[in-house]
Amino acid sequence: MRTARPMAEKKKAGRPGWKPPAGGPRKQFLTSLDADIIKRIKSAAALRDTTASLVMEQAAAEWL
Repeated sequence: MRTARPMAEKKKAGRPGWKPPAGGPRKQFLTSLDADIIKRIKSAAALRDTTASLVMEQAAAEWL
């Protein structure tokens, strides 16, 4: 006869790839951009070891 083993505890499922924002509360802002611009933003972020969101935030802050 087999004995029952306790099941492993399940982790609370989070959103895949989502990280809490660093540096305080942030709000999401959805916009549409040309596909080539998006590729260039992501590429620039990767080269600088940062996120596309931070690249966009810095660009917007400089522009404003």
